[in-house]
Amino acid sequence: MKFSVFTASTPEWTPEEAAATLAAQGWDGIEWRITDQEPAAEPGFWAGNRSTWALTGLEKVLARIAAVTSAAGLEYSGIGGYVRCDNHDDVERILAATAHLGAGQVRIVVLPLGASAMGGEPTGRDYRDLFAETREHFAWVAERSSFHGVKALVELHHQTVTSSPSSALRLLEGLDPNHVGVIHDLGNLVVEGGEESLAGLQLLGDYLAHVHVKNAAWRQLPGTGAESAWKHEWSTLRGGIADVPRYFGALAAVGYDGWVTVEDFSTELPLAERTADNLAYLRSLVQPC
Repeated sequence: MKFSVFTASTPEWTPEEAAATLAAQGWDGIEWRITDQEPAAEPGFWAGNRSTWALTGLEKVLARIAAVTSAAGLEYSGIGGYVRCDNHDDVERILAATAHLGAGQVRIVVLPLGASAMGGEPTGRDYRDLFAETREHFAWVAERSSFHGVKALVELHHQTVTSSPSSALRLLEGLDPNHVGVIHDLGNLVVEGGEESLAGLQLLGDYLAHVHVKNAAWRQLPGTGAESAWKHEWSTLRGGIADVPRYFGALAAVGYDGWVTVEDFSTELPLAERTADNLAYLRSLVQPC
């Protein structure tokens, strides 16, 4: 098993700082965030993130991405892409970039739910139609992934058509698992789609291609009775609802020995302390008994 960090969770560092710091801490790899983002006065996870590479002009910075990664002695656990499956031109570009870098695999985003604002304004479209459309797009994505010799990954993510292992399997079933696969994301399953870990991992079978680890907890907002509401908040790996040690037991039970990428969006600890502590914690979970 190898450990990496998704740079969505390292907003304060430049690419050079992220690679050098993670390598010095002993991480095996890095998962670069690639997307066009909004500027921000202060660096944040989703806007103004300093260790994000822009999708616009990506081809011009591939040599720099490769140089920064190799200079630190890190491997790619994959590419953290944000290109939607219905944007075929940019899917083609990011698949080609993944192949050029030798990164092996890249996340391709599925369609959001009709009631979700993840893709901008909610569309109001029926889930069945969205799912069928996404499946059509991924049949094309699988063919293009095969052409480029890489694997396109579907992430289990709330407010999308693939929030659970069952839905992701249904989306990809019949497509070549050498060129499409699933990112099992423990923290996202706390928010939506939460199927029991071992069962979900078993269900995915050959489509289990990658693992993201973060944690979350539900918090009650002020108010009582009809005014009371709950929202999820990202937490430390130890502090959320998901049982991380039990999860690693499930991964071992299915024989998973691939990449585990951490995307910790908690802020209790300073960034460098947070990443170092996460690596120590995860390594403690895979020590021989």
